[in-house]
Amino acid sequence: MAEWTDRSWNSADGLKLHYRDYAGPHERPPILCIPGLTRNARDFEPVADRFAGQWRVIAIDLRGRGRSDPDPDPANYAPATYVTDVMKLLDQLGIADAVFVGTSLGGLCTMLLAANDSERIAGALLNDIGAEIDQAGIDRIGGYVGEDSRYASWDEAAAALAGRNGDMFPHWSEGDWHGFSRRICREEQGQVRYNYDMAIAENFRRAAGKPQADFWPFFRALEGRPVTILRGELSDLLSAGTAERMASDIADVELVTVPGVGHAPTFDEPESLAALDRLLDRVLAR
Repeated sequence: MAEWTDRSWNSADGLKLHYRDYAGPHERPPILCIPGLTRNARDFEPVADRFAGQWRVIAIDLRGRGRSDPDPDPANYAPATYVTDVMKLLDQLGIADAVFVGTSLGGLCTMLLAANDSERIAGALLNDIGAEIDQAGIDRIGGYVGEDSRYASWDEAAAALAGRNGDMFPHWSEGDWHGFSRRICREEQGQVRYNYDMAIAENFRRAAGKPQADFWPFFRALEGRPVTILRGELSDLLSAGTAERMASDIADVELVTVPGVGHAPTFDEPESLAALDRLLDRVLAR
């Protein structure tokens, strides 16, 4: 596993937020990794293992996830707040632009950031998220987010995750599920529990009950940058039709479908890392 340094930055409203900093050359834009709704910086260990050293890799914990502080006001668990946090990190580090790798919620944040300041984006990989989101995926996530399940062991946690997500990753082995559980859970007082503030569910459920926001203008803000759309073949959040429309809507987009997985590809797949490799080549060629 690639080595990293644990670092932190302060949000505008005083929270201490965490990121993993994997060393790499400073003459290139770093790879900035933003995780999904209930996930954290550990999700991007395969990205760091492949690219750290050649590229600086920064993998963040959004507020309320991983080692970042929880927010006392759950209303702040919203994409606009996360974008403000990311912009503050970039400013603190003196980073003019970065290659954004955003999984699910992280991809929404990437599109929203592009609409605010597209110059900060050297390239973008949107991992199983689009300008339109399928209701089936929203319903599935809504069925478990915010449930503070506790498990007596890592074996029990891995088995529970396999039972809940087996349709999304039908080819995973028992070892895969154990590795997955170690990324998204933590051990606390002799129990294994999910590594996020359960209050993030409040805004998610509130938003899920309203008409979807139109994210097409935010996606189109990526025009002029190399973009990769990564889609799990079995995804219930990003439809094949939406992904194909996105790939033809703006220039310089590569659509990659990862076989045999759903929401969301984990970057353990060779196809996912190869897609990011090609994106980085396109960034360097500009």
